[in-house]
Amino acid sequence: MVDVQGTVADGFGPVRDAFAANFTRHGERGAAVVLYREGEKVVDLWGGTKTPDGGEGSYGGEGPDGGEGSGGGKGPGGHEPWTQDTAQVVRSVTKGVAAAVPLLLHQRGQLDLDGRVSTYWPEFKAAGKERVLVRHLLAHRTGVPVLDTPLTPDQAIDGISGPLAVAAQRPVWEPGTAHGYHAQTYSWLLGELVRRVTGRTIGRWIAEEIARPLGLDLWLGLPEEQRGRVGRIAAVEPPAAPASAGPRLRPKRSVAEAYQDPESLTRRAFAAITPVPDENDPAYLAAELPASGGVATAEALARFYAALIGPLPSARTVRSGGRLFAPATLTMARTEESAGPDQVLVVGTRFGLGYMLHGPACPLLGPGSFGHPGRGGSLAFADPEARIGFAYVTNGMRRGVTADPRAQALVRAVRTSLAALEA
Repeated sequence: MVDVQGTVADGFGPVRDAFAANFTRHGERGAAVVLYREGEKVVDLWGGTKTPDGGEGSYGGEGPDGGEGSGGGKGPGGHEPWTQDTAQVVRSVTKGVAAAVPLLLHQRGQLDLDGRVSTYWPEFKAAGKERVLVRHLLAHRTGVPVLDTPLTPDQAIDGISGPLAVAAQRPVWEPGTAHGYHAQTYSWLLGELVRRVTGRTIGRWIAEEIARPLGLDLWLGLPEEQRGRVGRIAAVEPPAAPASAGPRLRPKRSVAEAYQDPESLTRRAFAAITPVPDENDPAYLAAELPASGGVATAEALARFYAALIGPLPSARTVRSGGRLFAPATLTMARTEESAGPDQVLVVGTRFGLGYMLHGPACPLLGPGSFGHPGRGGSLAFADPEARIGFAYVTNGMRRGVTADPRAQALVRAVRTSLAALEA
């Protein structure tokens, strides 16, 4: 039994129960979950160890088929327990934080979402991309989810090779006519756009305009002095289901085949960095990869999403009266821009401007929810109607991209708690 630490407000006991059950039913190793409601924290739970196997391990990343990637040596952690201030690499949950940057730039009159990307980044118009709009980039409609020549891990983080590669890449579909998850290339597309518009790297912009004003333990480009707080991620297998549970659900053949086929857009999108980078490497943690490299606590992510939709009473001064998104910006963030068959993920997905929206492929709290999952487990989102900001962070990476069973158990528990409180 894992000793679950933290607090829950009256009425949110089901969330604590679900969090504790994840360790026994779903093989959770180390994790945290935080929930804000109406700007106040009502759930703050953590448990397990900072390293998934309770030892040192040598896992380096996750390959394009969802399996283990190349390792990267031993790291800290051991049997050290997960604590309230443990931070974690959150993979594509980072995309939801990064997406706030162009939306806030638009809100401040510095970026036209209906303008062409090449207006700000002239080199990007090469190879048939002259008509790509900023909103296409945010909604995964650019047509550049793959690179004909993948980048090495060193090239991926050097700040130069990535932008050059996506600028030169020919789209695999006519931009704006379809959508497909830009799993890795989103880093260089969004990061370079922000640099061209602001003169700052996206990690610096987030630190100066979002993280510091809101007091968030959240970094895109981890400072060296914060490394000791970061847990180690590793691949974990779910526990065997009891016979009474019946047959396990398996991916549809088309999905499984897409991940196995080295020529598929699915496989190529996730392999835009080859070989698989070591996500526990200090150099990777220090890089600014807005598609996958963010490091954060669950508290910081939940607080971030709470600040998108409403003021935080305890926050230092930020623009828009203590909230990040003005009402019009909030509407844009969660208005559907892409829906239907995803050219990369194969299943049907829904995107607003930079955010995944509630649907079968990515179930959130309800129809108005918007946020982003991270491949392997983590999830963060907001729901303006329920007035909540939610974040779940884990170090045990399981196969899957958008609907981890541990995260979904917690979301169901939140839904149950809110329903009881409002009854």
